Amino acid sequence: MSLPILTGMVVGSMVGAGVFSLPRNFAQATGVLGAVGAWLIAGAGMLMLAFTFQTLAVRKPHLDAGVYAYAKAGFGEYPGFFSAFGYWASACVGNVSYWVLIKSTLGAVIPAFGEGATIAAVAVSAIGVWAFHFMIMRGVREAARINQIVTVAKLLPILLFVVILAVALRGDVFGPNLWAGAARTPGALFEQIRATMLVTVFVFLGVEGASVYSRYAQRRADVGRATVLGFLAVLALFASVTILSYGALPKDRTAQLRQPSMGGVLESVVGTWGAALIGCGLIVSVLGAYLAWTLMAAEVLFVAAKDHDMPVFLARENERNVPVAALVMTSALITAVLAVTLFSDDAFTFTLKLTSALSLIPYLLAAGYALRLALTGETYDDTPRGRGKDLTIAALATVYTAFLIVAAGPTFVLLSCVVYAPGTILFVLSRRERGLRPFSVPELILFAVVAAGALLGITGLVTGRITI
Repeated sequence: MSLPILTGMVVGSMVGAGVFSLPRNFAQATGVLGAVGAWLIAGAGMLMLAFTFQTLAVRKPHLDAGVYAYAKAGFGEYPGFFSAFGYWASACVGNVSYWVLIKSTLGAVIPAFGEGATIAAVAVSAIGVWAFHFMIMRGVREAARINQIVTVAKLLPILLFVVILAVALRGDVFGPNLWAGAARTPGALFEQIRATMLVTVFVFLGVEGASVYSRYAQRRADVGRATVLGFLAVLALFASVTILSYGALPKDRTAQLRQPSMGGVLESVVGTWGAALIGCGLIVSVLGAYLAWTLMAAEVLFVAAKDHDMPVFLARENERNVPVAALVMTSALITAVLAVTLFSDDAFTFTLKLTSALSLIPYLLAAGYALRLALTGETYDDTPRGRGKDLTIAALATVYTAFLIVAAGPTFVLLSCVVYAPGTILFVLSRRERGLRPFSVPELILFAVVAAGALLGITGLVTGRITI
């Protein structure tokens, strides 16, 4: 893959369902000032994470499938397994959110689809899941080229949205939207910003897209360049969509819009064709992002199996070098989570936040590994220049991802444990295939903590203290 294709994978991975839901999600949490603060924090934090992936791609060029490989190299096999499994599960749940949003969009004209989580919507979505599955079976490189074409097509309506709202921005609407709520204090503003953090994580998922496909890159240096270029372009786009929406409608009205809320905002400016344009753009965008994320999810399982950190059957490939067993497992989990959405009060918000929460551990471990390299000086013997800069970037990325875990709150941390704990079965199987003990003492302690969190999560679901 060349630099443009790798950059397309990054942009294609990030520009999916999230951008189309930004106006409503932000309006429910904060006003203009809080939105600006949220994007500054998220942009700076994710930029540090993007720079971290760039540094690791150069410092550790032999590590493929970046997020998982970095966690294993830095902290051992079980944390590495958690990173691989969590990243894979996050991708699968995120893909479910794409189908929910597509069916919610179509629900405006096909009532049987409702808000995207009806029986009809889930059934049609499941058919779509397996249709994509068989298309990807034709080959990873072919699917990546399709993603590049789709990336260009889906950006056009979003860019048109930004241009129209910039021209039509109303000062008499924008001004009253500066603040949210009665309390106009720094503490209240911080709480509003914190409430948007999982949303910003969701829309930035995929920043590591180029590092996941590092084994396909024509030049290793292109992996880091593609990561930073793709991130900066997407940050500018996301911030523009959010801020300009406050100049079209009062915040309270935007907070009540049907998803995709970008359609309702544009409709208020240009009429009904605006909602139709955004609806079409969303379907193209989401299907493209779904393709990119399915590819990345299967790739992570495949590489983990090749490294003997997943059962060996997941390393099976077909004649076109597609990781077929990993792809089957990916499509199966997506289908299962689709069924779970039938019991959710707000399927899109639930899958969005769970996706973000599951991704935080892999991100934290990758940032922590970069911090460890800079602190110990590993890989800096021959090229010591830049070590101080790399140390600062890695420290900031680590603090940011740790803050996100705190911002996620206990509910989604416990739900993440519910997903992680049973996944450990795959780790035990892979260890037995190599004739090794399932856990070392530190790994057993870590598993006990995760299992306890899973038990608390299940108890909360049963008693109704945790709702989905």
